[in-house]
Amino acid sequence: MRSILLVSSSLLATLTSAYVIPSASEPTGLVNKRQLNPLNAAVAFRAIVERFTGDAKLASTDPTASSICNVNGAKMPAAPTPLPDPSAGLILDHVAVGRGTQNYTCADNTANSIPAANGAIASLFNATCMAAPYPQLLSAMPGIALNFAVPDSTVAETFLSGHHLFLDKTTPFFNLDTDSHQWGTVSMSKTNSANAPNAAKDVAWLKLTAKDTTGTTISEVYRVNTAGGQPPATCAGMPANFEVQYSAVYWMWAKP
Repeated sequence: MRSILLVSSSLLATLTSAYVIPSASEPTGLVNKRQLNPLNAAVAFRAIVERFTGDAKLASTDPTASSICNVNGAKMPAAPTPLPDPSAGLILDHVAVGRGTQNYTCADNTANSIPAANGAIASLFNATCMAAPYPQLLSAMPGIALNFAVPDSTVAETFLSGHHLFLDKTTPFFNLDTDSHQWGTVSMSKTNSANAPNAAKDVAWLKLTAKDTTGTTISEVYRVNTAGGQPPATCAGMPANFEVQYSAVYWMWAKP
């Protein structure tokens, strides 16, 4: 599963010089507002997700070809209030950039009501090969991705890991089966939460634990480096159902 996306060193060197990567203390949700102009953001996101420059290499789609993507030394970002570590014995299996919406409902359109969470929908794009050598660029990706709609071109489909949705209001679900691969599905429950650095605009960082799996040994998923997704403080002027654009990096840990 770790083997779809290889971004060459020359491309990444170009991207990292194209804009200032934020420090670990800076909220990635602000990257697009303070540090990226539209051109640089377009180059970075399209190059990584859609091979915009033609300098990315497509690796084998065989999930057993893990040697193609070396995750040794990959270090998952820590939340401001750290989430619990992955459980003993689990290994890093996959890293994906998610791009989609957080969904909400309102009982009425007055300031007396507060938006209620109603799940999320996102497309997941394989970024596993960035995790070890380019952690700062990976952490910046949600802030970049938030500038664009979910990629849906034929080339973007090449890098599609799968989709994230909710089976009900409390059961996040990851479907990693696509037309090009069968990596399995996993339904999860939220076990831990921590505020994002910019909690007013970015949804929380999470640790999720598997409830039921099919065709995968993924046991825990972390949502980190969130950008966007927070609803307004009240339902004043809002429709009964609405969406808020968001992006995040998902780290998936599995049994060997």
